[in-house]
Formats: sequence, C-alpha cells, structure tokens
Amino acid sequence: MLLRVVLSPDDIRKVVIDELPESVEDLKLILRSKLNLDGEFVLQYEDPDFQNDLVNLTRLTDLPKERATLKIIQRTPPNEQFNDRSNHDTASTSASSLVSGTPSQSKVWPEPFIIPSFSYDVELKLRRSNDAHAKDGSLLDVTKELKTEILNKLAEVMFNFNPYPLREQIESVAKALVEKHPCLKEPGSSGGWYCWKFSLNFKMGNFRQKLRVAGCPALSVSTDGTGKRRLKKPRRSETNFLPDMPEGETTSSLEEERKALLIEVKKKNPNNKFIDAAMASTYALRRKEIIDKEPLVSDVQSRWPALFTERQIVAEFSRLLSADLMSSFYGGLDELLPRFLELYKNMDHDSVQLHKILQWLDADDSNQNKRTAVLLGLPHFLRENSSSFLKSCEPSSEIEDVVKGTDVGILIVTEEQQCDVLPKDTIDVALILEEHLVVTDISDVPKAFGLLMGLLYVVNIDYPKTMKYTFEALQKIVMNIGGSSCSSGVHGLRNKLLRKK
Repeated sequence: MLLRVVLSPDDIRKVVIDELPESVEDLKLILRSKLNLDGEFVLQYEDPDFQNDLVNLTRLTDLPKERATLKIIQRTPPNEQFNDRSNHDTASTSASSLVSGTPSQSKVWPEPFIIPSFSYDVELKLRRSNDAHAKDGSLLDVTKELKTEILNKLAEVMFNFNPYPLREQIESVAKALVEKHPCLKEPGSSGGWYCWKFSLNFKMGNFRQKLRVAGCPALSVSTDGTGKRRLKKPRRSETNFLPDMPEGETTSSLEEERKALLIEVKKKNPNNKFIDAAMASTYALRRKEIIDKEPLVSDVQSRWPALFTERQIVAEFSRLLSADLMSSFYGGLDELLPRFLELYKNMDHDSVQLHKILQWLDADDSNQNKRTAVLLGLPHFLRENSSSFLKSCEPSSEIEDVVKGTDVGILIVTEEQQCDVLPKDTIDVALILEEHLVVTDISDVPKAFGLLMGLLYVVNIDYPKTMKYTFEALQKIVMNIGGSSCSSGVHGLRNKLLRKK
C-alpha cells in the first residue's frame, strides 16, 4: 500500500508498506520505525466522504484500499518525552548527535526514565508478550538478537543524557524497562531487573569505546605532555562537558564570531543581547580551548572577557550543567541553614574561629548573615585551612601583593583595618583565580561563593587542595550536583545534616 504522510507543511514523505497491519497501533509502530518518529501522535486521514477533509483514524478499514494520505499530529513533542516532569527540553537520539558524541543541547537525566520505542518488530513482539504476561505471568524468552537491539537503543538514549551514567541512573533504566515491559523480567532476581543493570553497564562501556574509535570529541583521548594517555571526561557531573561544533560551523567561523564578540564587549555600552547570543553560539569553541589546551585563567580572560561577568558565569554554568547556578546554590543553602548552625554550635572540638563566627552572628542573625556564617564556618567545621582563601585589603593596597600566592580565593576590600569575621562596611567583594582578580563588584560574600563555584566549573579548575572537602560539600550537599558519590568526610556531614533531631 502507498501512503503519503504529512509530517509538516515542508516535510511530506512517501511510505510503502506491503500490507496493512491488524490495528491502528500497529500502523503507528510501522511509521515510527520507517520515519524515525518519537513521542505520542495522532493519525489523521483524508476522508473522501467529507471532500478529503482530515479525520482521526480509528479503524484501518476506513482507509482507501491502494493509497491514502495521512497526517501526523504530535501530541507530545519528541524532544520532551524523556523529561516531561523537569520541563527541560531534550532532543531525541539522532544519528548526527551520536556521531558527534555529544547531545545537541544540555540535558538533565529524566526521572522517571522513559523507555524509548524500539523497532516495529521488537515493539510488536514485546506488546504480545506483555499481553501474555498479563494473562498467565509468562515471561519472554529473550534471544541474543533481541537483547542486543534493546540494549543498543537504550545505550543511545542514555548516552545523550550522560555518557558516563551513575550506578543509580543505570538502575533506574533497568527498573523502567521491566516496568514498561514486564515480560522482560528475570525470574532469578527479586526486582526482575538485576541482570539488565549489568548488561546496560557493560553495553555503555562498549558503546563509549565504539564512539571513541569513531572520533567522538567527548570521549577522545589525548596526552598530558609526558606521553601518558588522558581521557577527557566530565569530572564534576557536567552534562555538556565537551560539545561538538554546531552544525554548519567551523573553528574558523566561530573564531570570527569571537573577535566580533571581543569588539562588542569593549564598547562603552555593549549590546547584552548580542553578547548573550554570541556566547551561546561559541560555547563549543570555548570549551574545546579550555579542555584541550588547559590555558591559564589570564589567557582565557583575555580571549573571553565576557565570560568573567556575573551574567555570563550563570549562563555558561547553565550550558554546562543544565542547572541554574544561583537558584541551586541559594536554594540548597537556605534549606540547610538551621541544621548547619546547629552542628556548628554543638561542635565537639575547639575552633576559635568558628566560635568567633557564631558570636558575630549573634549580633545580627539576618538570613544573609546566616548564609555568610555557614559558608565561612564550613572549612573550620571540616577542619580545613582557609587562611589563604579569604583575603581582605584596603582600597589603597597593591593588589599584586594581596593576591600573591592565592590560587582560589575571595577578596574583601574595606577601609576597616581589623575585624574578627567580616567588616561592617565593604567597598567591594572580588574573586581571585591563579593570583589574578577575575570578577569584581560582587555585592556580598554568599554571592561570591556561588559565583566562585560556577567559575571553577566554567574554567575547569580543580578545587583548592586545602579546602577540597569544603567545595565538595558545597557541590554535592548544598547544590546537590553529583551527590550520589562523595568522600567519607562529606558523606558523614550529609548524614548529620539530614539526621532528624
């Protein structure tokens, strides 16, 4: 039978099928397979009884016998089917995105995970087996070919969300698979998905290796200068770590756009809309420079000065992790403020500086001061040395002398010469990276902490060794990024924070 299928006004396809299937749902499965469709859709056909006006197709007997025109009306946009609850746009798996090895845009792992549609024959076999399972509890005898096709499709979709899925994420896929298709349950495990989890984990490793050999940039291997192979991969749960160049763009074309961006930034009244668009379109070039070349922060700042502004740090963090920087930072912090302060007050070892912070808070316990107290007290609670992290100076001080020796830090500019915790009046709060002031004119210390967390991600800098547990706690406990795996000290802190009174 010959079908004319209208997907959109400018996308009309011809589909040939040997014979009509038994039901409308079976026809949908065929169209999904032949046209590579995702999401839920309604089929309409041109009805001769109504002068070929479109009518919903409910019975295949209504179609003309030899040829017919069908129109597909998408109920759920394909890009949203994997994450309806989080309202993040996600793109369906495509050949181009898998060749590049990176999703077309940042994606958040969907909860719950939505199992994609398989090929027509697999879907047909699963549907009939599910019906049989509902009647008598029988399970499908999964052949090697069937299992391979299921795992390959799942691996493609999983890769588009996270090339290196966590154990919990792999488990969520295995559970979702047997929930949607109970005929695939394993009789030997309590949940019915245990072996599927291991098969998915193994398949993801093979899938990454295949794409790595094909030249996937997100999985490529380079050397560290000593000949040692170094795999370029996300370190702190980045979802869009090393994207491929946008379609139709090259390194040269994006470099020209970078130069235009540099000119715009230097203007007295720059066009923020132009800067926003240019920063978004040159993201892949910027990440390639930062990850491949590992330049000094001063070099990054000279090439991308717009990146070191509050507006662009927030935007770049969103591109990199699919999360709002300040909302996740303040939201997590405010939720835990009472428990943090309670732990500080009940601390069972002597900490003079932490005691000073709590005394300072007693004089003014506003929410802003509580945020500041928790952030400044965290390294002391975790028994880390923050002496080189928080700096202060007078407006007349030589900045080079003040920031010397500080790789990561916060600088407070004030005219007060001595204070126990923070000065009452601050002139400026700034961020220090690699002995350079990189961001200035920050309104307060909590915002400085939040922007610093974002900037460390943006320029791919390690947490300072003397405060690595403090920053890990901010990432994994406060911001809830990659919190499923953490060091023993941070894990213990999280247990204390979440423990009920």
